[in-house]
Amino acid sequence: MLFKDVLVDSELKQKLIDLARQGRAAHAQFFLAQPGSHALALAIAYGQYLCCENPGEHDSCGECPSCKQFAKLSHPDLHLYFPNCTTKSVKKDPDSSQFINEFRDFVLKNDFHVDINGWLNVLEGENKQASINIRDCSDILRHNNTRSHQDGYKIYVLWCMDRLYHTAAPKLLKTLEEPEPNSVFLLISEEPDKILNTILSRTQLVKIPRLTDADIAQKLQLTYPDLTPEEASDIAILADGNYNKAIHIVTDNEDQRVLLQQFEVVFDSITALAQNKPLATVQYDQAQSVLTEVVGKGREYQKQYLQLMLRMLRNILMLNTNNPQMLKVTHQEQSVLDKYRGILHLKQVSAITALCNEALYHIARNGNTSLILTDLYFNLVKEFRG
Repeated sequence: MLFKDVLVDSELKQKLIDLARQGRAAHAQFFLAQPGSHALALAIAYGQYLCCENPGEHDSCGECPSCKQFAKLSHPDLHLYFPNCTTKSVKKDPDSSQFINEFRDFVLKNDFHVDINGWLNVLEGENKQASINIRDCSDILRHNNTRSHQDGYKIYVLWCMDRLYHTAAPKLLKTLEEPEPNSVFLLISEEPDKILNTILSRTQLVKIPRLTDADIAQKLQLTYPDLTPEEASDIAILADGNYNKAIHIVTDNEDQRVLLQQFEVVFDSITALAQNKPLATVQYDQAQSVLTEVVGKGREYQKQYLQLMLRMLRNILMLNTNNPQMLKVTHQEQSVLDKYRGILHLKQVSAITALCNEALYHIARNGNTSLILTDLYFNLVKEFRG
């Protein structure tokens, strides 16, 4: 992985390169990632640069044997650790080494745009407690006590460090504090609150900035040339800084259009009923038909529906302000929002947001979604009536 191919702030990339060129690369670094960032790619590019035989001022050479091995994630001094669990093929005592081929394929296939949910799908371990476990920690200690294969750096990448099993963590403390020469530990996580402070205190923090909408739109057009600039811009807005989410939106773009249509039908009905309009205008049957359709598509879809509703409600409120730049809407959403201008007031926001979040909470905990969404419908009518 070359630095030029990493979707990360250019200043941060150059800062890491400069530290490496000056011989000041910290032996333990914590990459604080944003959701959907290219954090793993950044760690691999950094490790590749440190091990490159002919590094340049702005990137590794990409041509030496070391760089070619990094490109395949197969360098003998690159050690990858990631959450793992028992599976159909690994019945007991799992560790990262048993899944390394699957992990490499997963990362390379997705061009390093990876997240824990995608990896758990590969493992078929969505309902298991996947972790970086004590066997992984023992493997790290074993490698740290041996010489590097190519007499250079040994790179240890721990992806989703928040999944480090807490009883295993103490095994790494001394190693992180006093590693063998030329050992570099790169810890990656989006959730630092789940990592022991004794681990974090032994690392140098590297904050990975959130991607801008412009960055995401530009990358989307390079990756998906059939997208128009307008479509790429709309998807970037929906992704909210998360490039992985942007990819899912591209592949499921029809879902986004359907979700917006479903929101419009239900919200038209809610506002008409709240304003005591004639029953023919309320279209209650159509709204309930839409909610039944949402229920039938599963819990992830139901959560997407409610998240869209929350975002649309926020933007309806923003329409009342004189700051149009605060709106985060696609071109399609803008046409829907315009007819709701002035319908929502600040004093209603807290209660309505709480109702939507409560519905999300119960859906995530396997509540009866038909009852949850119907109850939300009538509670929103009540709130809009004031």
